[in-house]
Amino acid sequence: QVQLVESGGGLVQPGGSLRLSCAGSGFTFSVYAMRWYRQAPGKERELVAAILAAGGRTNYADSVKGRFIISRDNAKNMVYLQMNSLKPEDTAVYYCNAWRWPNEYWGQGTQVTVSS
Repeated sequence: QVQLVESGGGLVQPGGSLRLSCAGSGFTFSVYAMRWYRQAPGKERELVAAILAAGGRTNYADSVKGRFIISRDNAKNMVYLQMNSLKPEDTAVYYCNAWRWPNEYWGQGTQVTVSS
């Protein structure tokens, strides 16, 4: 069955870094666009970063541009989110998403907390 499993979340101080990983299985990972979303308490889920299946073109939310980097390794069925210069407002549950019309898959999420 299809699975997306995130890892790498945790507690980090403001200004610190974390690297999230997402392992995909049960589908043809290399042909899917991969995205990271996040949802903070009381807020709607928002798109953070996306990377296309081929060519590696990326897009970022304005709030994370210059601080976050999304990448993928199709040989390993992995997508990553390198998060630098973290701020308290980055605190949220981060979700991995795979999309290729008409299919869409979600991971279970990993908590990121930025606090001193």
